[in-house]
Amino acid sequence: MIKDAITDIFNYIWPMMVIVITIIASLRIFNIISNKRNFKLYEELINLSFIIYILSLFYLVTFQDVNYGTSNFTPFKEMFRYAFGSKLFIKNVLGNILLFIPLGFYAKYYIKPKNMIFPSIVLLLSSITIEFTQLQIGRTFDIDDIILNVSGGLLGYLLSHLAEKLPAFTKKTWFLNIVTILIVILFVLYLLEIYNVTDFNLGWLF
Repeated sequence: MIKDAITDIFNYIWPMMVIVITIIASLRIFNIISNKRNFKLYEELINLSFIIYILSLFYLVTFQDVNYGTSNFTPFKEMFRYAFGSKLFIKNVLGNILLFIPLGFYAKYYIKPKNMIFPSIVLLLSSITIEFTQLQIGRTFDIDDIILNVSGGLLGYLLSHLAEKLPAFTKKTWFLNIVTILIVILFVLYLLEIYNVTDFNLGWLF
């Protein structure tokens, strides 16, 4: 299911992704060169991953799986309607949680808050905006999606917070550069496998 979702996303957003990343990356590169700023590879890759995440999120909540059903304003009504472990449960419950886990990480990374107040506001505002936007484009408003999205975002925030408790060397620039590069390589290899470009079998990672 995750493999199909990734394939579907990239089939539709790759033109926009190439254009946006090229423009932003070139602006960033020349900004670093012209102003002689310090270059940290992991920071630049995180910024690029954030752009890809936002583009993917935009596609998922505006184009994919258009729903012409009725809106739900009763908390927990929809999420308990699906049998635990069923495809609908995985897609509509776990899917909405997983969708916002990265945003929780990015909120922690960019805000660098002392507590969860500001990240929580960002997560709630983002999810509400998505639901109201969907309502205006022919889809539905579901308060359960907001609950699940925010829960996923807070989970991402907490995981990011726990990562800060790791040994001091894991915060060194060289270590973060290596980890980020490895993640990018694995993800690229996985994409190549999805599109049958290579014979690598990395499906167990996803």
